Amino acid sequence: MEALLERFCRYVRIDTMANEAERSYPSSPGQLELGRLLVRELRDMGIADAAADEHGIVLATLPSTPIAGVITPAQIVDEHGIVLATLPSTVKRPAPTIAFIAHLDTSPETSGHGVQPLVLRAYDGRDIVLPGDPTKIIAVADNPALENLKGKTLVTSDGTTLLGADDKAGIAVIMEAVRALADVAHGPVRICFTCDEEVGRGVDHLDLKKLGAVAAYTLDGGGVGEIDVETFSADLAVVTITGVNIHPAIAKGKMINAVRLAGEFVGRLPWPALSPEGTQDREGFLHPYRIEGGVAKVELRILLRDFATTKLIDKARILEDLAGQLRAEHPGAKIEVKVTPQYRNMAEGLAKEPRAVTFAEEAMRRVGLEPRRTIVRGGTDGSRLTELGLPTPNLSTGEHNLHSPLEWTCLEEMATAVNVVVELARIWGEQTI
Repeated sequence: MEALLERFCRYVRIDTMANEAERSYPSSPGQLELGRLLVRELRDMGIADAAADEHGIVLATLPSTPIAGVITPAQIVDEHGIVLATLPSTVKRPAPTIAFIAHLDTSPETSGHGVQPLVLRAYDGRDIVLPGDPTKIIAVADNPALENLKGKTLVTSDGTTLLGADDKAGIAVIMEAVRALADVAHGPVRICFTCDEEVGRGVDHLDLKKLGAVAAYTLDGGGVGEIDVETFSADLAVVTITGVNIHPAIAKGKMINAVRLAGEFVGRLPWPALSPEGTQDREGFLHPYRIEGGVAKVELRILLRDFATTKLIDKARILEDLAGQLRAEHPGAKIEVKVTPQYRNMAEGLAKEPRAVTFAEEAMRRVGLEPRRTIVRGGTDGSRLTELGLPTPNLSTGEHNLHSPLEWTCLEEMATAVNVVVELARIWGEQTI
């Protein structure tokens, strides 16, 4: 497990925070830096043809002992910073191709600059005070999973940044599994690391024909032993409020302050009934998370989330109704609401390839876990991939308190995830096309 720990800590120290305002892909240079590091490490594992250009583009083929009838993977050349690698089949039968996927970026909601991972060996079961900011405390009362991890090895940030276990735990798990699979009979396995998952653009440039898999798994989940089989359906609303700016000394009857109107707009959103703070389980929400601008113009971003895709229309209608109210009350203002689809609940797509979930359950049982099918109040690259036709459930990798300076992970849970990935590859290798 020490190699896994060192690998994880190496990855989280690289700042890969996504930049939502940047329209290039990837949106931050650190994602390219991490991609190139992964290329070097793949080469160190004997993948001689791993390569990257100035965009971090990677193709790699893991050497294997030649076996008659082995499916030889075609070369994959990508132009958008996505890391791709192939582990050729090591079984004689023509087995299905599967893929394991994680994302290089971290959330822009909490800084990822200068992450200092702290390793707590033989965790004593008490609250964890983070030394970089002693006001940040990972309390057992707020983290019931800690109650079962006494004596385990935990990793946190110092409290001034997030940790980046979302999703560098997934990357580390996959990379360790690649090493372990050298000694395991398996069918063709694709490895894929995407960019900008946290800002909803993770698979925008991923060619599913090149990936060539019948099923895939994102390694981007919390805890241990969970298989996320449903996610939110998600839209993004951008509300643009255009006012009238003029010097405040002569503003009477002339100024229309877009900042004040934005405040009114947010204040009239249903709260807490349709907020993240006031909902749970299968309840959806409207989440205003960013406001930018000034008196003349303000842009407000709002997340629309629900497990039932049809209910997103109702939530969009709430926003449009509020905009209409403010237009009537402030006829000199211009208020626009633009809603853009982001991803959809993966449940329906997974039903088209039931082996994706049942084999994940079998892999977990083989390593001594009792698998749990769960829902996630969020989304993964797998949400969009499943919508596009590639069934992609999400698997546990030991992530906790995502997007927060209170984020932490457990080394033993990550190590279990490595074993699950290895068994999954073995199980699919036992199948015949």
